Amino acid sequence: MNQIKCPHCGEVFTVDASGFADILAQVRTQEFEQEIHAQLEKEKEILTVQSDAKLAELESQLKNLEVSKNAEVKLVEEQTKSALQTELTDLKAALEKAQLERENLEQAKNAEVKLVEEQTKSALQTELSELKAQLQQLESEKQLTLQQTVSENEKALAEVAKERDAIKNELLLTEKEQELKANAIKNEYEILLKAKNDEVDFYKNFKAQQSTKAIGESLENFAENEFNKVRATMFPKAYFEKDNDARTGSKGDFIYRENDEYGNEIISIMFEMKNEGDETATKHKNRDFYKELDKDRKEKNCEYAVLVTMLEADNDYFNTGIVDVSHEYAKMYVVRPNFFIQLIGLLRNAAMNSLDYKQELALIREQNIDITTFEADLDIFKTGFAKNYTSASKNFAKAIDEIDKSIKRMEEVKKALSTSENQLRLANNKLEDVSVKKLTRKNQTMAEKFANLNKDSK
Repeated sequence: MNQIKCPHCGEVFTVDASGFADILAQVRTQEFEQEIHAQLEKEKEILTVQSDAKLAELESQLKNLEVSKNAEVKLVEEQTKSALQTELTDLKAALEKAQLERENLEQAKNAEVKLVEEQTKSALQTELSELKAQLQQLESEKQLTLQQTVSENEKALAEVAKERDAIKNELLLTEKEQELKANAIKNEYEILLKAKNDEVDFYKNFKAQQSTKAIGESLENFAENEFNKVRATMFPKAYFEKDNDARTGSKGDFIYRENDEYGNEIISIMFEMKNEGDETATKHKNRDFYKELDKDRKEKNCEYAVLVTMLEADNDYFNTGIVDVSHEYAKMYVVRPNFFIQLIGLLRNAAMNSLDYKQELALIREQNIDITTFEADLDIFKTGFAKNYTSASKNFAKAIDEIDKSIKRMEEVKKALSTSENQLRLANNKLEDVSVKKLTRKNQTMAEKFANLNKDSK
């Protein structure tokens, strides 16, 4: 244990070894710091003295430099002043030289300008003389041209008269040609119009000319006659007869069949003719006969069924042409009598395209080969044909409509031709009123010529 006495109050403290060591270390550290501080103060004083000495030395050097600099500045100023005076003298000499050269150039320029002015004046006088000569030449040429124009006008008078006569004759010829063309168009139009009117009158008066009982029979006769007209040229090997077999309880009106040279059926069609008079109490619709016609087709083993009808005369659906109703009954069509032959031709041509398939199928059947696939292909073909036929039917109806439009256009052409004839007549009247004097009345030269002619004639 160690005892420590306080230097201020004199009290004695007892501390252990570790505490004493700590206190001793603190005292030593404090003494060390004080020593260091004292050394730093000494070094600071030494540095201050050294810096003051250095500063004094630097100030002395600075004063010496200023003195030297002032001397150098005075020397440079004297040298610069001398150089500037020399340069100023040179510039004055160069300026005087330049002024002298400028005066010389102005004198030369004035002389050149006078020369150019004299040359230009001479050239202008020469050009003026040339222009006067050209003017005199133009006056001479003008007089000559005028004389030639007068001579040409005199010749033109005779040519105009000749051309007038030629134009008059040409107009007469054109008028005759137009008249002939108009007559030809008129005759053609009248032929077409008469054919169309005859067709319209036929259908308008068809029912009115017959009794109710005879109407159906007349339609059958009409169909048979129409077919017989083209049988020899279009259907030489076809069978087309009335259906008289009523064993099944009903029958159609006509059956069309055609076979190839091997006996294979090309096409078969069951026809039903329907018409009724205005005086009939009950008006039927085409739809009323679909079911019975389909039944007859199946019983008579026909491929197609066709209803030739004059029923529902005001129905545009049936008046457009060939109507396909296969969406209700398979392979069934409805037509007006005027499309009767066309429909047979369309169906026959389509069947002829599938004839090779049918012949091949017949051969396969004879050989007892399964033909399921071939029949399916044939059905696909028939379906495609039905679509093609529908398109053809629409185009056929469109063609009929275009014929009607053509008739209307022909009427307009007739009207235009009548108007053209009137205009040609007016043109001819104006031509006859044309004369050379009227054509040239605004020409001063020609007016003078006509005046001279009148004086000479007097």
